[in-house]
Amino acid sequence: MPHDHLFHEANPAAEKNTRLTILLTLAAMVAEIAGGVVFNSMALLADGWHMSSHVLALGMSAVAYKASRYFVRDVRFAFGTWKIEVLSGYTSAIFLVFIAALMFYESFRRLIVPVPVEYDQALVVAFSGLAVNLLCAWLLKEGQQTRHHGHLSGSGRMHHHDLNLRSAYLHVLTDAATSLLALVALFGGKFWQLGQLDPVMGIAGSVVVAVWAWGLLRDSGRVLLDAEMDAPVVEEVREVINADGSGARIVDLHVWRVGNGKYACILSLVVDGDVEPEYFRKILGVHGELAHLTVEVNRTKG
Repeated sequence: MPHDHLFHEANPAAEKNTRLTILLTLAAMVAEIAGGVVFNSMALLADGWHMSSHVLALGMSAVAYKASRYFVRDVRFAFGTWKIEVLSGYTSAIFLVFIAALMFYESFRRLIVPVPVEYDQALVVAFSGLAVNLLCAWLLKEGQQTRHHGHLSGSGRMHHHDLNLRSAYLHVLTDAATSLLALVALFGGKFWQLGQLDPVMGIAGSVVVAVWAWGLLRDSGRVLLDAEMDAPVVEEVREVINADGSGARIVDLHVWRVGNGKYACILSLVVDGDVEPEYFRKILGVHGELAHLTVEVNRTKG
């Protein structure tokens, strides 16, 4: 029977707060990069570059939200437009790798050839950057919407968040940590004459960006390549069929993600008796994560 393939729920609060966060972070980014250049602070400059990665990630998230809505009825998308958001995360992660490399190079260069830092002015800018990060974290957390889905075991409830927004939220927290590193470096240089702390913290900031970029590349890449046959839902489908008692045997199983906490499943079974596909759809249907389920039943000759 005809049915739609819209598995991803819109999150208007998240989209609105994401746009506001972009504007706030963009202003802070410009201030920190300019301050790092003018006041010769590598830690401040590194934090500004890290903020630029944050602006990039959020900007791509906002574009992805809009594109997902715009193409929502486009028949070319076989399982909806959610992966537009995943693709934006993967693309921003590639840019992050280059930003991390640039931060590391510039910090290492200044570690070898130190330059004087104007600590008082740089501290003011660093505190402002941290304040913006904390405000953005609050805005993004407010935009998160928790969704509840039934679990196959029936022993609890599962919570699924907007993964696009959650990645941006975690990135803001990472930005806040980098801002703290910049403040530590500037305080160390100002009060304890530890001038080398500034480029060292710049190197630490580059490592933070690189780690975040790798995590995003790994997670988004797995979704884009449909490499999630090790997801818990796969084993749970096997458990339901094996515990059914009808003697059905799985001969083919494909599961892939089509939305936040939503999976499509193609299941091919061999049965000895006269069992219809609708029976298996029903016993698997209690699992809310299976948004699109196709069951093929092959009967043995008797």
